[in-house]
Amino acid sequence: MKYADTDINIDKLLLKRVEDKKKRLDILRPLPRDTLKKLLEDIRLRHTYHSDAIEGNTLTLQETKLVLEEGVTIGGKPLKDHVEAKNDAEAFDLMIKLVHAKKPISQDVIQEIHGIVTKGILEESGKYRTENVRIIGSKTTPPSYSKIVKLMEEYIFNIRELKLHSIKKAAFIHHELVLIHPFLDGNGRISRLITNLYLMKKGYPPIVLKKEDRRKYYQVLQTADHGDLSPFANFIAKAVHEALMYYLSSFVEDERLISLKEIAEFAPYSQEYLSLRARQGKLDAVKIENVWYSSKHALKEYLKSLR
Repeated sequence: MKYADTDINIDKLLLKRVEDKKKRLDILRPLPRDTLKKLLEDIRLRHTYHSDAIEGNTLTLQETKLVLEEGVTIGGKPLKDHVEAKNDAEAFDLMIKLVHAKKPISQDVIQEIHGIVTKGILEESGKYRTENVRIIGSKTTPPSYSKIVKLMEEYIFNIRELKLHSIKKAAFIHHELVLIHPFLDGNGRISRLITNLYLMKKGYPPIVLKKEDRRKYYQVLQTADHGDLSPFANFIAKAVHEALMYYLSSFVEDERLISLKEIAEFAPYSQEYLSLRARQGKLDAVKIENVWYSSKHALKEYLKSLR
């Protein structure tokens, strides 16, 4: 599918917050290497865990950490789950190298990443499918395998030529690759990695799409299947917003994420009221593991808006 920028709508307040945070992050560059290294290690772990869990991997976050960092085999868990975790973490590392190398997104890059993600799992690792498939639970049937090469050529052309805001193009990159479904397996994990490759090339931090949001994730993807990319673009924008908050929290004391319980100590409002304003989107905040977090900077901006 082709889109003009005006075809895709993202909540104006959300987009403004994303752009403001991106500008503040750019001012801080170059980022301190040691802090950035630790930050990316944490995101690598969380991205691997959540991306695999969305696809049914049974490893917990802590188990994924043990597999990646200690090489531990978790008793009672399928060998495939261990291999997936190691592969996805390795693919994340390759993505970072590709960002540093400033290598453009291409069919070769996509196939190379797929080869790592499905190594030891899929015989056709790194190769486009040569048969037709159906996706269980989806109302959309992927295109014939005979059309994949042509569709992928158009896909790469559109990544290069479509005039879209970076967040909107990230949503396009993710959805279009899932829609084409060029591989027998691993299309979702590949799409999440390629989306992050694009975002990082544009100066954004990598995003983590969480298993807790799996139902919403699939809903907005299905809406995009019918030509409306706006809900999915908003879904991606929220993930980018959270990633930017997480980054800024690591580099700026005033932006450090703290719970609303702590924020309430600096505000003329209760934790319950601040939580309400966070849910309404009035207070710039993010929900992590069912707990709302914000920052002193966000509180100042909220109080300023009331004057």
